[in-house]
Amino acid sequence: MFVLNDVHLLEEKSNTYPLLLKCKSLAKVIKAKRNPPWPTIPTRELPERQVCDKLIDCYLKTTENTHRILHLPSFKNDYEELWEPGSFPDIAFVVHLKLVLALGAVCYDEEFSLRSSAIHWVYEAQTWISEPEFKARLGIQFIQTHILHLLAREAVGVAGDSVWVSAGELVRRAMHMGLHRDPHHLPKRSLYATQMHRRLWNTILEILLKMSLSSGGPPLISPDDFDTEPPGNFDDDQLMTESSVQKPESEYTSMSIALALRKTLLARLAVTSFLNDLTSCGTYERTLELDAELRSAYKILVHTLRGFKTRQATGEAAFGPSDLDLRFVDFLMQRHISALHTPYFIPALRQTKYAISRKLAIEAAVKIWAAAFPSSAIMSHRHSQGSSPSSPLSSGLGNEDLLTRLSYSGPGFYRIASMQASLLITAELDTQLREEQGLVPGPLRSDLFSVIRESQDCSLRCIKSGETNVKGYLVSCVITSHMEALMRGVDPSEIPPLFRKASEEGMELCVRILEERAGQSQDVGAVDVDEDMGIGMRQQSPDWDFLISDAMFAYNTGLNEPMNWFLSEGTR
Repeated sequence: MFVLNDVHLLEEKSNTYPLLLKCKSLAKVIKAKRNPPWPTIPTRELPERQVCDKLIDCYLKTTENTHRILHLPSFKNDYEELWEPGSFPDIAFVVHLKLVLALGAVCYDEEFSLRSSAIHWVYEAQTWISEPEFKARLGIQFIQTHILHLLAREAVGVAGDSVWVSAGELVRRAMHMGLHRDPHHLPKRSLYATQMHRRLWNTILEILLKMSLSSGGPPLISPDDFDTEPPGNFDDDQLMTESSVQKPESEYTSMSIALALRKTLLARLAVTSFLNDLTSCGTYERTLELDAELRSAYKILVHTLRGFKTRQATGEAAFGPSDLDLRFVDFLMQRHISALHTPYFIPALRQTKYAISRKLAIEAAVKIWAAAFPSSAIMSHRHSQGSSPSSPLSSGLGNEDLLTRLSYSGPGFYRIASMQASLLITAELDTQLREEQGLVPGPLRSDLFSVIRESQDCSLRCIKSGETNVKGYLVSCVITSHMEALMRGVDPSEIPPLFRKASEEGMELCVRILEERAGQSQDVGAVDVDEDMGIGMRQQSPDWDFLISDAMFAYNTGLNEPMNWFLSEGTR
């Protein structure tokens, strides 16, 4: 849409491009105020105790349940000692704690009000990690800090280079420490050391898969590269007693979600390797085989987690996974299904043998959106039709929650996946409209159109919560106007002016928001274009590729453009 209307925008002397440059200029001002100097020496300064408690709670509910990193009793003991009068905590623990706070800050409130603090904490951690103290940092706490730092960089948006690149350093450091070898190959250790060894390696594997999906790079690991067994089903307090016995799988513990996901790891690893390794054989037959393996693993996962919920609901068990936990798990699984089938969306429009992939890709996209935004209109539509919820695990929670905030506040995995899901849904509805050949307009899925509108609102909320890149919102404004025009049956020649109006209005709104955040009140029309020519765009011809190569739509490594299939008729 951008390419086709480039000339029209210029001929009409649209104000979109100058406004875009103004946004870029304001973004530089905001980032300059927000980013601390380098290096940023770690300090022992912390927010008030009440704020820290809330941030830790947010972290535990959004990160720790699926990525077991901390031994919570030990962490809480060190945390309590930190607040004792006269305490002088080890700086290594303070850095460790600040990364936990940074991860919690992403969903602390709707505005991501602690964004500047979170960035500062990540900078402090980067400075500390960069110190040349290699041998002294081969213990459990340092690898925990390294993992937290990588996750915080992605979640907060501090990434001078790709987090996928840094994930390679993480896995190699872990291998240097021997985490890829199971403890039974090593001298006898305590139960605590053995289980933390297995937990941290399991978390590293999960991170590698997540980074591979986001970046388009290979997962950097294969089943032949490690023999570390899955962690045991122990609660954290059991690890302090050598005689503790592992609980049965049917009994819910703090490890249950991570262990349920571990059973799907090989299937998910096969999918990411198939998609991103250069040596993989990308045949459609292999795609269907991987789909069968992934769905089989997913079915076992659903059965396991449903069992925990059932026992909790009937009073047979005191604890079980929360609805939020289940949506996190479902989001992750549906992301793999979507990634597997999306490459065949465009070919499916021409060859019926790929039709199943088109259907499965859209279903997964809808479930991703419903998991991220449970109050979406798409959920009420499905329930009103008497159908099941968006997934076997979702409960259709109302109102905004922590996963919803992660999906618009942080620039990481959850926002990228949910926005790509909305674009896929847009492509499906656009295809339905173009395929309509009847004399009388046929029924369309109005629930899909509700996602398009919600996506635009989500993109705006990203900016209101502190995002300085307005590309996503510009794209969503144009897409929404385009889809509305198609649904009204507007003549194609009348659509470009609608594009221009939508883009201008969207950019004017963005300028006002960014000006307020930058502490400026300049006239939006007074744009010194020459001042901003360093951003790689020619004044006479806007480079629309610049607009869509944002992390929301592109792989972080720069190896590929994941949305090319959306703008091109080329096949995989």
